Amino acid sequence: MPGRYRDTIFSFAAAAARLVSVCLALTWAQAGAANDPESDLAALRARIKDVQSAIDADLARRDSVSARLRDAERAAASASRDLTAVRGQIAANQDQARALRKERDRLRVELAAQRDHLAEQARVAYMAGQQSRLRLMLNQEDPARLGRLMAWYGYVADARARQVHTAVEQLGELVTVETALADREAELELLARQRRSEVARLESARTDRAAALADLDQRLAEQGDQKSRLEAEAATLEDLIEELREALADLPDTPQQPFNSRKGKLQWPVAGRLLRDYGQPRGGGMKWRGVLVAAPRGTEVRSIYYGRVAYADWLPGMGLLVIIDHGDGYLSLYGHAEALYKAVGEWVGPGDVLAAAGDSGGGEQTALYFEIRKGTRPENPHRWFGQRLSAR
Repeated sequence: MPGRYRDTIFSFAAAAARLVSVCLALTWAQAGAANDPESDLAALRARIKDVQSAIDADLARRDSVSARLRDAERAAASASRDLTAVRGQIAANQDQARALRKERDRLRVELAAQRDHLAEQARVAYMAGQQSRLRLMLNQEDPARLGRLMAWYGYVADARARQVHTAVEQLGELVTVETALADREAELELLARQRRSEVARLESARTDRAAALADLDQRLAEQGDQKSRLEAEAATLEDLIEELREALADLPDTPQQPFNSRKGKLQWPVAGRLLRDYGQPRGGGMKWRGVLVAAPRGTEVRSIYYGRVAYADWLPGMGLLVIIDHGDGYLSLYGHAEALYKAVGEWVGPGDVLAAAGDSGGGEQTALYFEIRKGTRPENPHRWFGQRLSAR
């Protein structure tokens, strides 16, 4: 084979090998990305964000009054959440301040005792005179007794030195504690001002919400379109559920026991009186697909089982809504919240606090709206819980 042909073949072979290596690297990278939980989670959040943007745009186009209500309730939720965080910081700082005051008082008592003891020793030493050891030596007493006395004087001196050292250390601790206490008290003053600011922001948002809700009620009274509004809200929820099903299809399920294995054993997300029940007529020929449970404003709304947060935002008719994906197509929905404490993609367990109960979405009173779904089909939630809610 001529040399130039052989070189050409080797060059083609080397190029082909490099091409195969690049293709394999790309394939492995794509496979790794496909199995990367962080990448999947980022894709889920991006898709949910797009869905929410579409919902917001549609609402702004067809119902400016409801859009005002949405904006006011989102603002109120943000202020409520921030206020809750500030209150938590205040409580933590108050606990630390109490502990520091207790430690300060203990050190003051111990330091006072040490000071009194050292003062008494100094008084006794002064009364004995400065030349006590010399006089003992000049008195020509028994050498053994003299040795014992001199040793005793040495022990006394060592003990006094240790007490002085301990007193100095306690004084340093006291200074450190008092400095830390002053820092905590300054932080509490700052947090108190921040709390007042958050309360004012929350009250302003609630005033805006009340105005938007009054306008919405007036428009509904004038136009009498409650049925069409309920149908539109139901359709928006159904579209959202379908989008979530597709978005969640490729994500791993929770490693815990299957959700349906807990049927009849779950705990309700809130304890309260049943206001509306599953299957009851709702108006306009529609029925309730979940339950409405009375709960004071701010009541903690808890997850019923393990799962991943699939949605946490405002939705027409539902207000501030959390949806948890429990795997195998099961979802639980928590609506009309005042504030949301979880974000899309977060894992939750039974009893984890998801939200605070409220009346967002135009609720007539503070309550939790709750649903369980298998795919797009609502299920009777009572069959999933060990206790039955009372309607009285």
